[in-house]
Amino acid sequence: MRKVGKQSIVFDNVYLKSSSAVVGPLEMQGPLAKYFDAHYDNLYCKKQNWEQAEMQLFTDALDIALVKGNLTPDEIDLIFAGDLNNQITVANYSLRDYSIPYVGVYGACSTSTLSLINGACLLDGGFGRYIMCATSSHNATSERQFRYPTEYGGQKPDSITFTVTGAGAGILTRQITDVRLTKATVGTVVDSGTTDSLDMGRSMAPAALQTLKAHLEDFQEDLNSFDLILTGDLSTYGAKTLKELAREFKIELGNNYHDCGMLVYDLDNQPVFAGGSGCACAAVVMYGYVVKQMLAGRLNKVLIIATGALLNPIMVAQKETIPGIAHAVVLERVK
Repeated sequence: MRKVGKQSIVFDNVYLKSSSAVVGPLEMQGPLAKYFDAHYDNLYCKKQNWEQAEMQLFTDALDIALVKGNLTPDEIDLIFAGDLNNQITVANYSLRDYSIPYVGVYGACSTSTLSLINGACLLDGGFGRYIMCATSSHNATSERQFRYPTEYGGQKPDSITFTVTGAGAGILTRQITDVRLTKATVGTVVDSGTTDSLDMGRSMAPAALQTLKAHLEDFQEDLNSFDLILTGDLSTYGAKTLKELAREFKIELGNNYHDCGMLVYDLDNQPVFAGGSGCACAAVVMYGYVVKQMLAGRLNKVLIIATGALLNPIMVAQKETIPGIAHAVVLERVK
């Protein structure tokens, strides 16, 4: 492991042992349904409230990843995990029953790649054999915290994104497997001055661009070297803004670019406004769709730039701007 350029890291020996993606009902009706490991038919996930439902999704993701990796919780040296709830309570409460050394992380909707970068650094540094990374989100818990309770029935503009109900988990190892985590770029906080919490895709686009530019510069990488470049949850408005901003720097995002928020739902036929968002948006697409496509040999090298809006309701009420961040990882198929 070594630092490259200003913001990036090369990993020597980090592989994905197993991964899991668990989703709610609307995600299971979307175009990526066959790539998910488990799902629930309603938002309660057989629990009494939304927070318990998200905890169920989170623990399901952990358990499925452990089973697929043929591991027990006692064999996990460390877990990096987080979510969108105040004080990352879903991760905190869910891990009460696992006795795994735990580091809570918060990168808003970039938590999936943030946790992977942290886990890969410690693993490559020799601090364990197996390190787990996990995150989750739930449409109703996030709506209540960051916007309005779903029961309120508030009007929403076309620019709003729809929080993905789901959870994803991955287990990292130094043992050679079919998928390797080779590189990462740690994002910086970028504030473009936006204030509309109902248009977070466009708020995060400048941060995605900063991380993309840094990755390409640090590694002297060409866009065409990737089979797929994914942003986390910019969705339709934010993805369009990213392309426009990138063009100013002579970065032309072409057919190998897509956004997880636009992949996870059928935008023409599902009531999701501008597309998906939330911690689980990048997580279930990465741990479900991307990993399984790589295992099938249909993808060889993928750049995943998970994006996050670093706001809370208090700052929005105080008319503060919305800073964004984006963290990138590169997954490669071992041939």
